This record gives sequence, structure tokens and C-alpha cells, in this order.
Amino acid sequence: MTIRRAFADLSVGQVHYAECGDPQAPPVLLLHQSPRSWAEYREVLPLLGQRYRAIAMDTAGFGDSAAGDGPASIEGWARVAVELLDALGIERADVVGHHTGGVIAVEIAAAFPGRVRGLVLSSTPFTDQNFRRARAGRPPIDEVEPSDDGSHLAALWRRRQGFYPAGRPELLEAFVRDALSASGSPEDGHRAVAAYRMEDRIHRVAQPTLILRATADPFASPHAAELQRELAHARTVDIAGGMVPLPDQLPEAFAAALLEFLETLA
Repeated sequence: MTIRRAFADLSVGQVHYAECGDPQAPPVLLLHQSPRSWAEYREVLPLLGQRYRAIAMDTAGFGDSAAGDGPASIEGWARVAVELLDALGIERADVVGHHTGGVIAVEIAAAFPGRVRGLVLSSTPFTDQNFRRARAGRPPIDEVEPSDDGSHLAALWRRRQGFYPAGRPELLEAFVRDALSASGSPEDGHRAVAAYRMEDRIHRVAQPTLILRATADPFASPHAAELQRELAHARTVDIAGGMVPLPDQLPEAFAAALLEFLETLA
């Protein structure tokens, strides 16, 4: 199935997106983790596109999307995502987010409830005071000091290696490529997540919600229980063996969980 790629002129500048499926089918918007790009969903798009208009956008400042002039924030990225829906003539969509994308998805559902039919939060952190305190005490996740000999690229690889499946170097290569293409620091997304006060916003989320827990993702797996407590109406589904790069690590399992949930909304 063909993946179509294009740009939309939005408030931050040109925003890149990729889509697959019938343009008249029900739309699904997919939001990636930081510092990745739409390519995180490259294998997922054709699987969803058999039944839906599946759209994966590059968050402002990542991939091929312009960053705009303002500071990076979850609220700003959510507004740009809704601008994309407007540009595409989409009144209401199902919204799927992985890691940082899940945090953006929460804000879209909270700030623009009429635009979201269903919500999927994949490996999404619950960013409350405890999260912010713990994050403040940790070193940067994806920021390394540039070096003349290029050793910082290997350092970037090593920082992520333990959270990626063995024998899948192509997944780490995709991560490094996307990290290098970020308009600012690849750490900007993590800083924006840490600054977001989800505890003040999540009570606004009333849409049908699926929480996807990648069981081998130590960053996000523990947050599934916290999200479930906050979203009593949500359902949690485990994807066994899923790690940080879940959508491109296990695209079939990821897409199957999405499709099963989305069919319940029809």
C-alpha cells in the first residue's frame, strides 16, 4: 500500500506528514516519540491504511517539520497537530501517541475534546510532580557534546542501546538519524514532557481510551498503572516484549491492538 508524503503550511511553517489509505476513510492521527519522526510508523501506516486514513505527522521541530519561533511545549505541539487536521479538512479523528506523542495526545484530547473520537496512549508517561522531580535529577537522555572525531554519535547510540532489542541495529540507526535531524536539541522533547502538568489536564479526557503497555519498556511501563488510575474508563492492553521503539519494533502487534480498539468505536 502506497504511503503518500506532503507538507502543510501551518503557523510554525511547513509541517510534514505521511498518510496511507482511502482519504474518505475514518482518520487516525499518529504522533511519534522524541526525537523520532513519522518514520516510527512507517510499517504501521499500511496496516492501518487498509481500513483507515492513517496519518503520521512530524512534530514541529522534528523530522522535516519546521519548529516555529516559540519555545517547544506540549501545548504548542498539540495546537499544531490540530492545525494539521484543519488543513486536511478533518473535523474529528482518532489520535494515537507513543511516548512524547502520547503526552501530546492527552493535551489534544483535553484542549480540543470535540476533535478526538478515541485516544490511544502507547508507552505514555504520567507527568506529575513526582515525574518532574525524578526527571530533574537525571542527566539528559539524548543530548551529547559534539566531538571532532564523531565519537558523540557512538555515545548517542550507546545511551539508547540497552532499551532497544538485540539484533535490530536498524532500529537504533533510525533513532540516530532522527535525533540528528531535530531542529534544536534532541532533548527538547524530553524537556517539554517534563514541563507538562498532566495532573492538571488529564481529568478533562473523557474520550474512549486505550492504554498500550510495552512490557519491556522500563521508562514507560510503570506509568500505565498511573494512567489507568487517572482514566478509570480506559482499558490497558499489554504488548509482550515491547521496548522503547514499539511501533517499529513490533508493527504488526501494535497495529493489531489499535485496530481492535478502533473497531469498538465504530
